[in-house]
Amino acid sequence: MIKDITLKLENDPARDRSLNYAISVAQACGAHVTGMAFCDPVGFAQYPIPSMPASVLSNITAEKAREASAAIARFEEAAKSHKISFDHEVVMHRLPRSAGAFAVKARRSDLSIIQQTEKQDDDNEAMIEAVLFDSGRPVLIVPYIQTDPFKLDHVVCCWDGSFTAARAVNDARPLLKRAKKVEILIVANEKTEDSRHQASGEGIVAHLARHDINATLKTLQAPDVDVGNSILSYIADQGADIMVIGGYGHSRLREFVLGGVTRTILESMTAPVFMSH
Repeated sequence: MIKDITLKLENDPARDRSLNYAISVAQACGAHVTGMAFCDPVGFAQYPIPSMPASVLSNITAEKAREASAAIARFEEAAKSHKISFDHEVVMHRLPRSAGAFAVKARRSDLSIIQQTEKQDDDNEAMIEAVLFDSGRPVLIVPYIQTDPFKLDHVVCCWDGSFTAARAVNDARPLLKRAKKVEILIVANEKTEDSRHQASGEGIVAHLARHDINATLKTLQAPDVDVGNSILSYIADQGADIMVIGGYGHSRLREFVLGGVTRTILESMTAPVFMSH
């Protein structure tokens, strides 16, 4: 059951797609939502604050604080109008502490929700990586073009037999139980053909059936280099409501870096992505 959601609020009201989607998730699940607004005093979050007059820095900080307060106000209004249980907080840290704060908060919820990075945005990218790799909880990433509310008419689970795919499918079970149609999608390549991965799909379909989830199996043929695009094309063609996928990455100097398929999915997604690591 999804009863506790952590939502990253957007300071730009034009990017409130994730806010509206999160409210619809909370309505459907009867969940509480914690809205987190972030107030970075300067726009160069990964670098030392450049030398500048104190008055200029003060004005920038005040403007960022106003943006965060406005984001909280929009969140409150939406939650109250839809009779959603909610609370909120403002995080004043700069990266990487702000991303860490989001991940820590997400550890105490069933699901975190964040918007897709629309343009080069180190803050949002770092938030996604932190909550995916360091929260121990699933994250639902909402496309910046999203207009539809939360729906579960058709959910596609990507399967390659890996531990991250297994984790994602298991974490998504509360949604899969409510879905009208569940598909297990396999993009066949050398990895899935390796018997050690047991990636044929029959096993996970049988496992879900024991949890009263009726899933069907779909297999696509694609080379390793085109797995991400094959998945995206299928999701778009089928008009799926949510994609469930394991989030891949690796460590580089103690920072997590998204894997190739994961990055492709997050850059070009057309439906919300439920992701676990």
